[in-house]
Amino acid sequence: MPLKAELTSADLTQIRQSALGAADPLGVAADLADAADTGRLADPADAGLALTLAAEIAESRAKLEAAATYVERALEAYGKRDDGQVAAARALRARILFRTGREDEALAELEPLRPALTQYPDAAAYISAALAVGGRNRIAEQWLSEAVQSVLADRGSAAEPTNPDDAGLLFFLLQQRHRVRHAVGLPHDTHDNLAERLESKLTTAGPAAATEAPDLVFWAQTEFDQLGEVSAQYGGTFDGHRAGLERELVRLTAAGGTDLALLPGVLANLKKVGDPAEAKTRVAYARQLSASSARISWPPERNAACWCGSGNKYKKCCLPRSRG
Repeated sequence: MPLKAELTSADLTQIRQSALGAADPLGVAADLADAADTGRLADPADAGLALTLAAEIAESRAKLEAAATYVERALEAYGKRDDGQVAAARALRARILFRTGREDEALAELEPLRPALTQYPDAAAYISAALAVGGRNRIAEQWLSEAVQSVLADRGSAAEPTNPDDAGLLFFLLQQRHRVRHAVGLPHDTHDNLAERLESKLTTAGPAAATEAPDLVFWAQTEFDQLGEVSAQYGGTFDGHRAGLERELVRLTAAGGTDLALLPGVLANLKKVGDPAEAKTRVAYARQLSASSARISWPPERNAACWCGSGNKYKKCCLPRSRG
C-alpha cells in the first residue's frame, strides 16, 4: 500500500515502528525514497531520515545493494549536517560495508564517529551494533570503555548516579558496554555492576516500567533456520517461536503494556552459524540493533498481513497461536 501523499516527521517515526510488519516492506522502502525525491515530505529536511529508514528496511531484508544506495543518498541529502541522525546513517553505512566484505572501509567509516559516543545517547547502540556485524566486539568494548571513562571524568567528584535519569548519557554507554562484554565473555567489573544497578532501578521505577515490553526478538524463518542450537532459546521450531512471541505479547497487553513491537533478528555473519559462541554474539547484536532499526509493530489489524511476514492474514496466521 502506498504511503500518504505527504509525510511528516511523526509519520516517519510511525513507519519505523511498523514497516517490517507490512506486507511489502521493500515497497515501503521504495516509497520512502520516492517521497524524498518528489517532495512528498512535509519537512524537506527529513529527506535524509526517510532515506536512512529505507536503507534500514532494505538491510533487514538482506537487499544490501539497495541498502547501500539508499544510505549513500541519505548522506548526500544530509549534506554538511553533523548531528546524531548523520552519525546514525554513517554507522548504518559501516554496517552494510561489513556485510558486503568491505571491512577496512567500514572501520574507516566508524573511527571518526567515536566522539559521538559522548555526544548522543543512541550512539552507543548504533556504533556497537555496526562493530558487532564486523565481528569487532572487542573494539566496541574498548571504545565504550573509553567513553565511559571520559563521561565519568567529566562528572568529576559527583556521586555515583543512583538512577538512569541522573546518569543521563552515561546510562546508555554503561548499558551497551555491559551487553558487549557479556557477548564476548568478559568478567564483570565495577562498571558492569553499575550498569546492572541502574537497569534494576529502571525496571522497578514504577507501573509504566513494570509493563514495558522487553526486547522480543523475532527471527524470520530464513534466519531462524540458521540459528542451530540457539533456536532452542526461541521456541525450538519456527511455529513454536511465533506462538511463544504471540502469547507473550498477549500477556504483556493484559498486564497493561502498550506500543508493543518486535525486534527483527539479523544474523551478523552467516558463515559462522555453526559456532555456538558466535551465535550468542549475533543474538546480542540483534538486541543492540533495537535503537537503530525499524521494529515490527504489534498487533496488526485482524485482516491485515500477519506480523511474521507469511503473507497470510493475521486472523488466519499468528492470532490463533496465542490460544494454542
